[in-house]
Amino acid sequence: MRRVTTPPSPPLPPPPALPAPPQWQTSPGLTPYAEAMATMEARAAAVTGRTASELIWLLEHPPVYTAGTSADPVDLVDPRFPVVEAGRGGKYTYHGPGQRIGYVVLDLTRRGRDVRRFVHALEDWVIAALREIGVEAFSVEGRVGIWTCDPRAGGAEAKIGAIGVRVKRWVTLHGFAVNIDPDLTHFGGIVPCGLAEYPVTSLKALGIRADMATFDAALALTSDAFLETLSMAHENEA
Repeated sequence: MRRVTTPPSPPLPPPPALPAPPQWQTSPGLTPYAEAMATMEARAAAVTGRTASELIWLLEHPPVYTAGTSADPVDLVDPRFPVVEAGRGGKYTYHGPGQRIGYVVLDLTRRGRDVRRFVHALEDWVIAALREIGVEAFSVEGRVGIWTCDPRAGGAEAKIGAIGVRVKRWVTLHGFAVNIDPDLTHFGGIVPCGLAEYPVTSLKALGIRADMATFDAALALTSDAFLETLSMAHENEA
């Protein structure tokens, strides 16, 4: 009987190497929304082309309402501020002074092509940072965002942070917004994230004495766990 030998399979190519830690950038003052979007889009294109490092960008905006891809015009109650199309997922969101915006530009081809995992990791990161400054925050299945219990509302759940992301050619854009000390009446022009039954709160409203720099430090302290979670997704693809 003739013996048939099977040639060995060619070795699988190695997964893309993990990138260096992202660049951190904090912008002082208020950055106009359109300017921030153009800068973020350009950086994402450069990350895609491997000509720039990933980015975690912390900033604040002048008052603006942003509309996500599933925004319902009914939720725009009083357009007292400019309304812009954001290109991210989600509905209407308010951005303004006293709110920490975090734009996260990461390459998921090198950190794991799992968008759901990225969103959950982003939520967990913000929750961990809030815990560092004394806020017990949490996520809720089927309800995007960051939540906490507000004593002003009898302990009812209130939204303290928003999550909205976009992924373009496996590079992430947008990120999170956390209410440090914004004018909460500014949220009255919209139904935030389409959830009329839930109030919005802030660190100041909760009686937490933490300024922007304190929260930024908490984000930096907890960022390694966030990036490690994405690295685990990358390793599982190998």
